[in-house]
Amino acid sequence: MIVQKEFLSRLKDFGLNSYEANLWTALLSRGVATAGELSDIANVPRSRSYDVLESLERKGFVIMKLGKPIKYIAVPPSEVLERVKKSIHEDADRQVNLIDGLKKSDLLGELSSLYTQGIRLVEPVDLTGVVKGRQNLYGHLAAAIKNAQKSVLMMTSEQGLERKSAELKSALQKAKEKGVQIRVISTAKQAPKSLQGVVQLKQAESVPARFTVIDGKQVIAMVPDDATVHPNYDFGIWVNADNFAKGFENIFRLLWDKN
Repeated sequence: MIVQKEFLSRLKDFGLNSYEANLWTALLSRGVATAGELSDIANVPRSRSYDVLESLERKGFVIMKLGKPIKYIAVPPSEVLERVKKSIHEDADRQVNLIDGLKKSDLLGELSSLYTQGIRLVEPVDLTGVVKGRQNLYGHLAAAIKNAQKSVLMMTSEQGLERKSAELKSALQKAKEKGVQIRVISTAKQAPKSLQGVVQLKQAESVPARFTVIDGKQVIAMVPDDATVHPNYDFGIWVNADNFAKGFENIFRLLWDKN
């Protein structure tokens, strides 16, 4: 049986490793087969076949047929998809419940106390680092925006503003409700619907940089061009230093007045 590597790699979305993917697709092509037959078709060592098929059985991808020799029956892919979906939802619910439980526990208080004690020993200028990955960047931005007291100044591309409207909508809305001034310079003609009434937008012909300044005290500057870099390889520099942040704030305000 010849199955394209690209097809097999996509089966990882089902939570399968390479052996599991090979054996499952082999069984799908036969309907019912023994472990030995599947091993030969899928080119999986016989010594591993039983363990792998047992794993597939636990995950709901195959059913073991009664009788001898032991045979396995393929579960229809549409049914498998529903099982995987249900499993993902159940895992997500468990994780959310676990996190909610930790929020109310003494453990969070103890960890927060340790952080508070430790951060007092750190000079503000030392709170500087590289944030890797676009999702991590948005997480860091969301936390900074939530803690903003006076202003959030953001320069971003049109595509970047669309993404931020989805990822940072809640944080920006809460900041607005606190009276924080939120200004955005972008190549976008208008703010996305979810941010209209939340941010003040000015359009620029081009955006020379991507950055966000919080209260004139800290800046998060995204380094690569978001039009060419993969989200996983996007990264930004976070600097918590007044003088440095003020420099970016001045650049922003000059461009704001110009446009």
